[in-house]
Amino acid sequence: MPPPTRTSTPPNRTLTQSLTDALTLLREEWRDDFRGAYASRAVRAIQHAQSLTSDQDLAYALARVEAQIDTYIGTPIDQRQPRLTPIGNEIKAIQKRVTSRKPVARAPQVAEPAVRKPRPAARHLDPESPVEVLPRVGPVVAKKLAKLGIRTISDVLRDVPRRHIDYSQIMSIRDASSFGRRGDVTIRARIEEITPYTGPPARVSVRLSDQTGAMRVTWFNRYLVNQLKIGDEIAVSGTVEAAYNVPSMTNPEWERYGETLLSTGRMTPVYNLTQGVAQKTMRSLSRAALDSTRATVADPLPAGIRERFGLMPLAAAYEEAHYPQSELNRQQAIKRLAFDELFLLQLGMVRVKQSRATRNAPTFRIDGHLLQNFRQSLPFELTTAQNRALEEVLVDLASGNPMMRLLQGDVGSGKTVVAAIAALVATDNGMQAALMSPTEILAEQHAATFTRLYESMPIESRPRVGLLTGSVPAKRRRELLAALEDGELDILIGTQALIQKGVEFGSLGLLIVDEQHRFGVRQRAHLLAERDGLVPHVLAMTATPIPRTLNMVLNGDTEVSVIDQLPSGRVPIETRRYTPDERAAAYDLVRTEVAAGRQVFVICPLVEESETSDAKAATAEAERLQTQVFPELRVQVLHGRMPAKEKDRIMTAFRHQEFDILVSTSVIEVGIDIPNATIMMIEGANHFGLAQLHQFRGRVGRGSHRSYCLLIADDSSNDAEQRLRMMVASNDGFALAQKDLELRGPGDFVGTRQSGLPEMPIMAGSFDTRVLDAARRAAEMLLKADPELASEELALLRQRLAAFWADAAPDMPMST
Repeated sequence: MPPPTRTSTPPNRTLTQSLTDALTLLREEWRDDFRGAYASRAVRAIQHAQSLTSDQDLAYALARVEAQIDTYIGTPIDQRQPRLTPIGNEIKAIQKRVTSRKPVARAPQVAEPAVRKPRPAARHLDPESPVEVLPRVGPVVAKKLAKLGIRTISDVLRDVPRRHIDYSQIMSIRDASSFGRRGDVTIRARIEEITPYTGPPARVSVRLSDQTGAMRVTWFNRYLVNQLKIGDEIAVSGTVEAAYNVPSMTNPEWERYGETLLSTGRMTPVYNLTQGVAQKTMRSLSRAALDSTRATVADPLPAGIRERFGLMPLAAAYEEAHYPQSELNRQQAIKRLAFDELFLLQLGMVRVKQSRATRNAPTFRIDGHLLQNFRQSLPFELTTAQNRALEEVLVDLASGNPMMRLLQGDVGSGKTVVAAIAALVATDNGMQAALMSPTEILAEQHAATFTRLYESMPIESRPRVGLLTGSVPAKRRRELLAALEDGELDILIGTQALIQKGVEFGSLGLLIVDEQHRFGVRQRAHLLAERDGLVPHVLAMTATPIPRTLNMVLNGDTEVSVIDQLPSGRVPIETRRYTPDERAAAYDLVRTEVAAGRQVFVICPLVEESETSDAKAATAEAERLQTQVFPELRVQVLHGRMPAKEKDRIMTAFRHQEFDILVSTSVIEVGIDIPNATIMMIEGANHFGLAQLHQFRGRVGRGSHRSYCLLIADDSSNDAEQRLRMMVASNDGFALAQKDLELRGPGDFVGTRQSGLPEMPIMAGSFDTRVLDAARRAAEMLLKADPELASEELALLRQRLAAFWADAAPDMPMST
């Protein structure tokens, strides 16, 4: 968009008048009890002022005011008053700067060598433009940014800093010296001396001075000698130290004074990086993206929802998320961006639920006599929690509406027997059931368990169970598929082989999915296709305890049954915490258990040694244990880079007790059942979250013998120590999952581990149940008013909704 045509009015006078108009409108806003109408008009006055200046510093200052007013408008009305006066003062300061200048003719000017102006960012760019249109982003930089998931300007805007460092305290050298190590400060001073050192280590030392004193600054970056010049006035931010009574800083952030300050003198953003991309690069990039899209960012949220839930406009949220004026502003910005993700998620899930409700599923007759006989054939009684979950499943199966239920239970809580009863009901009604597992060994475990559970039933009512995996020989596969299609096979258990070409069920009535987050939506869709006007019921199972508040996020389109009780007679697993110096005691317990005929898991976080982590590599650890610690025992290694068949072969050998100790990475986490394993030793336990540690612990204690979980951790943060203490104190997976959510956020529950969901980076890093509740209520309110989201006002929201769900669930009814 070209700037407005200039009139013959002197530029400074016109700009002053626009600023006066903005101040007048803000005074009217005060008199109008902060309702927002006059503030919106003030934004337009500030935007007009921006169009009248070619001074980059003034343009940035005016853009900041515009963002502040946008933030004010997005603030709940009862919190607006204290924000208005600082905005007015900011405008007055700008007005003073403008009126103190004299109009300058277009004559050659002498550049100030100590002050380098930044290259102006392109204005009015489409947020969906490729990132290469931003300044200093060529093909090489763009390729590096792609590793961070940044391909468009919009990606830059949504790449929210992982944290901010508060460099907003600007002090003189003397005051900063007395402030000491109490926190980070920013100092503005002039370079008096530059001394490069070739090393080792190579470094650059600079003496800075202001009117109050001098200080020494050192950077361990020899290339800075080419960027710094004597006489430059710079801002440095960091912690002031006192070496030999001389104030100093080491490796502080720095910028030339006179540039737009992105790294000093403010709350400074810290971004996730990749090799070849520095923090300063990311800050320049985000600043350029914000400046170039301020006028083009379209807000998909209806104004009524923003006002009702106290949400700032989207453009203001991007600004304050990257470069906040205060911590409160940053929190409000994150609230808005997290709300957007949760709102789109809830809209999608509610619409999916509505779509499913229009379809029909088989109506199963529940034969109470059959189920009673089956229960009596079991060598154990169902717990109260199992009975409650089973009753919920049976009600769904008898309803004629498609069941979509998640059976959630801690390790060993007895989910499989509930699934087996549901499958029995399906086969008793003349239909088939399928159970899909993420790995061959888990599929084999389920097939063996189902067969064992049914073996005491009369032959005429006993379901016929088959196993189909990639390892099944071709002849046996042909036999299984023929029996399946002819209806001679009642229950087929397998891996992704179930959805391969040629697998046709005669009458599929129930699909059971074990650890469903390991399968994408596309993978499940094949088995959920409608046949003869009916879709199968779906029962998903997970051993990952999910906090109640997160169930609405992860399973908003699903009913949830929780088995929160372990069968009686289970021997509790004893958890012990060891420091590295106490490792010998842990090894003694390993020898004792192996001597008694038991087996041991050892978990390490990494596959190969890395200089960036203290975690032990599984491959190196296995060799060390075999050669230096347990030469008399049999040690094997398992890691995620092995082919699936090799992993299954090793696990099968371990189950058959062909070796004593299995050293593994986190690939061992889900579902493996080795009853003879009694020790789970976790190296680098401080590197794992509570939920994951509890999953590891659940791999032992499957038999009748006492089992142990040994946590070995090096130096740990306070949060890590808190997690380890919780593990020692509690075996309650749901309590641990809730604590993990509080300590680490929902990242372990959302994203790659939940492959059926869209990506939600803001929510994964910052979760607030109040924002979730607001997003859910907003979605329900909007869909009640406009079930199809058909109004013209919602056109952009429809586009965003379809794009949000496109990769995760391409077949879901997200667009109209």
